[in-house]
Amino acid sequence: MDFQDFLHFVPNFAQAKLPAVAAHLKMAPLERADALRNLDLKAKSPRIAAVMMLFYPKNGITHLVLIVRNSYNGVHSSQIAFPGGKYEIEDENYEQTALRETHEEVGVLPKKITVLKAFTPMYIPPSNFMVHPFLGVCKEEIYFSPDPREVADIIELPLSVFLDDNIVIETTLSTSYAANISVPAFKIENHIVWGATAMILSELKEVLKESFVI
Repeated sequence: MDFQDFLHFVPNFAQAKLPAVAAHLKMAPLERADALRNLDLKAKSPRIAAVMMLFYPKNGITHLVLIVRNSYNGVHSSQIAFPGGKYEIEDENYEQTALRETHEEVGVLPKKITVLKAFTPMYIPPSNFMVHPFLGVCKEEIYFSPDPREVADIIELPLSVFLDDNIVIETTLSTSYAANISVPAFKIENHIVWGATAMILSELKEVLKESFVI
């Protein structure tokens, strides 16, 4: 989609009703879905993180940025994610966390991003994080400067590809909580995007599709 056409729909995004957990569950592994339905957050006392779902123009075409996390000794090693990270005490709010972490991880200055909307928080059991996603737009082309300590690669996903239902697949994976299970996922380039990122993407996709037809 042409980026100028995309900008015409920005007011619709900001006003859109969130499908919330109903959208998350469409991309949740069966075992994860059961856990979400019976979740007791008070007992978990999760840590807090925030991420940025950032749209921007590349050669005049609308793109969404994702990152490939570095390989490390942890449950999210080498996974596909949004730019973002842990809430720090000096952050005024979760939106600022998402902006700060996006700058630190991929080099986009906070002043370049217009934050449109907070999306439904997502609890991630393996790391005990509650992640707060934000939808943002940068109106100029971005020259990413990824932090090599955290980011192995940048994925620049065209909006038209993201909206194509053919990228939704079922695949078999071994996770931190089960071996060889069938999971719904997005196949993006040569990457399999599943788990929390896929569930957040599912809500984003539903909001966009609904907003484009209003």
